[in-house]
Amino acid sequence: MRWESQRLDSSAGTLFARPAVIRTFDSPQFAGMTFFEVHAKSILNRVPSASRLPFGWTINPYRGCSHACRYCFARNSHTYLDLGAGLDFDTKVVVKVNAPTLLRTELAKPSWGGHHVAMGTNVDCYQRAEGRYRLMPGILTALTEASNPFSILTKGSLILRDLPLLERAAEVTDVSTAVSVGFIDQELWREVEPGTPSPKARLGVCRTLNDAGIRCDVLMAPILPALSDSPDQLARRSPRSLRRAHIR
Repeated sequence: MRWESQRLDSSAGTLFARPAVIRTFDSPQFAGMTFFEVHAKSILNRVPSASRLPFGWTINPYRGCSHACRYCFARNSHTYLDLGAGLDFDTKVVVKVNAPTLLRTELAKPSWGGHHVAMGTNVDCYQRAEGRYRLMPGILTALTEASNPFSILTKGSLILRDLPLLERAAEVTDVSTAVSVGFIDQELWREVEPGTPSPKARLGVCRTLNDAGIRCDVLMAPILPALSDSPDQLARRSPRSLRRAHIR
C-alpha cells in the first residue's frame, strides 16, 4: 500500500495522531473500496473568512466519497494525501474513527464558543461507509449534549437512520438539514452520481424529515453545462416539479 508506507508514515506527526489501519470488506456494497482508519488530531475545522461561506466551522468525519459524483469540488483534496482526485477519491476513503470522542473533547474546551457547525460540506457524512462505521450517532450525541447548533447537507438516505437523534437534538438547539437533488433525470443521475440514492429517494428523505419537524431544504445544484441546462430540464427543477417527481 503505497499511501501507507510513503505518505502516512512521514506525515503522521502533522496530519494524524497515529498511522492508518487499512481495511477492505468482502460485502458487495464495498467491492473495490479501501478504507484508511485514522485518528484525527482535530475534528472541528475553522472555515477561512475569505471563503465567504455562510458557516464558520465544519466537521468532516470522512475524506473521499463513494457517491462518486463526477463534478465534486472536493476531489482535489485527496491529492494532499498523495492520492488521486479521480478513482482514488471514489474508492479510497479516509475514516476518522475517533471523531465522536474527539468532538466531545473539543466542544468541552472553554475556548469553544458554541458556533454553528456545518456537516456534509466537503464530503457526505452519510455516504455508504457510514453504514458500517456509524460515526454520526456519536457526533450528533456530542452536539446535542453541548446544545450546539448544526446543519447537515447530504445525498444519502442513511440520515433517516438517525432521525430520533435529530429530533432529540432539535429539542435543545437549532438543527437544519438539506438534501442535494441537482436533477431528476434518471439517465443523467446514473451517469454523473452513480453511487448516490435516486433523486426520488432523496426527495422522499426531505419529506420525511420535514414531516418529523426537522427542517429540510432541497439544494438544486449543480447545473451542468450541456447536460442539465436546457429550458425543459430547468423547468423540471421547480419546486412543483420536484414535488410531482416524489409523488409519482
